[in-house]
Amino acid sequence: MTQKPFAPSADKNRHDILAVLKAELSSSSRVLELASGTGQHACYFAQALPAVSWQPSDLSDKIQGMQLWFEESACDNIKAPLALDIGNAPWPEVSVDACYAANALHIIAWDLVEPFFAGCASVLKPAGKLLVYGPYSFDGEHTAPSNQQFDQHLKAQDPLMGIRDILELDRLAYQHGFAAARMIEMPVNNFVAVWEKIWER
Repeated sequence: MTQKPFAPSADKNRHDILAVLKAELSSSSRVLELASGTGQHACYFAQALPAVSWQPSDLSDKIQGMQLWFEESACDNIKAPLALDIGNAPWPEVSVDACYAANALHIIAWDLVEPFFAGCASVLKPAGKLLVYGPYSFDGEHTAPSNQQFDQHLKAQDPLMGIRDILELDRLAYQHGFAAARMIEMPVNNFVAVWEKIWER
């Protein structure tokens, strides 16, 4: 029997991320959440934003666990989760106003970052937004010693992981039709990067 998964970090950052989502999303937005993980964020944001349609997604082995959260929440604005492997094209044929992910870009391997932007561009409507919460470096510099230590910790586990530099991300994002990110500062040396889709590739 599958146990309901729980990630402590999802509860710690959800209040601050919600404030950003309220400012960045329209009341009628349809959002594709990438790497939904446990499903905790989807439940919290869907409850707080009842007019927003929330589409969770993740690898197929994560779906059953997050479903337990969705069934308990009984939110009718959470759509059935999609099995989505970021690196495998084509992505599901959906059309959304925004894509959202938390703590994803520094965890996925670098060779998946370009497909991440390509996939988001393929599902976003014109003028859609890609919002990604997490730590970033700027022009090769970390924003705090703790972020530098975290980056070293990640790379010790897997050299392809690590905190991404916003200039490198903007370069990839532009190749897929996005403007340079607007950076919204968050607690504990994190940011929400907001890339807006400005042209079709």
